[in-house]
Amino acid sequence: MADILKKYIFASDFDQTLTFNDSGYVLAELVGIPTEEFARKSKGMAKINLVQQGAELAYLLLHDPEFREKVRKEHLREVGKRIRLKSDIKLLYQLLDTGIDGHQFDFYVLSAAPVEIVRSALEDIVPPDHIYGTEFRYKPSGEIDTIIRATAGYGKVAVLDKLLVEKVAGPDHVVYTGDGSSDIHVMLHINARDGLTIAVSEAPNVSQVAKRTVLSTSALAVLAPILEEIAGWERYRIRSLFEANHMLIQEWERVRTDWLTVRPAAQFTPEEGVKTEAKLESART
Repeated sequence: MADILKKYIFASDFDQTLTFNDSGYVLAELVGIPTEEFARKSKGMAKINLVQQGAELAYLLLHDPEFREKVRKEHLREVGKRIRLKSDIKLLYQLLDTGIDGHQFDFYVLSAAPVEIVRSALEDIVPPDHIYGTEFRYKPSGEIDTIIRATAGYGKVAVLDKLLVEKVAGPDHVVYTGDGSSDIHVMLHINARDGLTIAVSEAPNVSQVAKRTVLSTSALAVLAPILEEIAGWERYRIRSLFEANHMLIQEWERVRTDWLTVRPAAQFTPEEGVKTEAKLESART
């Protein structure tokens, strides 16, 4: 029973969580589509809420004439080979899989990116059956035909709930790490069930939802909040674990970030505000 109580699911987003760039930009560059054009189309869909957050690339691959004409299955695999990964992903996988202080974590990747990209990028790092991404059905020519499922937005929640049933894990025994708006649904879902959510970006839409935020070029950095929140470790012990694996925490700063938008109230202009301050100063004197 003790082992079951210490089994957890660790789930991570892919683009800009385990990587430094977005797979959509790498794909556009590979097939000769200007990255500015990809950005324009993606932002347009996000602005009008045409698709779930994170599923913009999947929509373009299915419905945009230029992407449909140029992109084939082999291009998706090639993007995985070209995309720049954060360091130490393999070490993070090994430490979580082996177990830390009796806590064992099953490592999964849940991504809105095409599954071929993610599996190619993480080959020999994360097992293919632990990677969930957007899946397509292809024509014999390799051209994308239809979509089978998209792991974006609420789609990540569905995959996570499936894993919880399969692994017989409690809903509070989940750690999720992500960087953007496509992770909000799953983070809110996990927070409501007492799991641990970690943002790896300062983007307000996700850092305000996540319970912890960690910024680093190393994927291993997410171990710090995991060990603090779940295993109850002190900082010195976390540093010792990193050093035992030939890694050094050179800087560790914890700050609170307040996001404020300040603007004049509708009923008066900035000039009127200055006048009000002058009147208050006059009253003091």
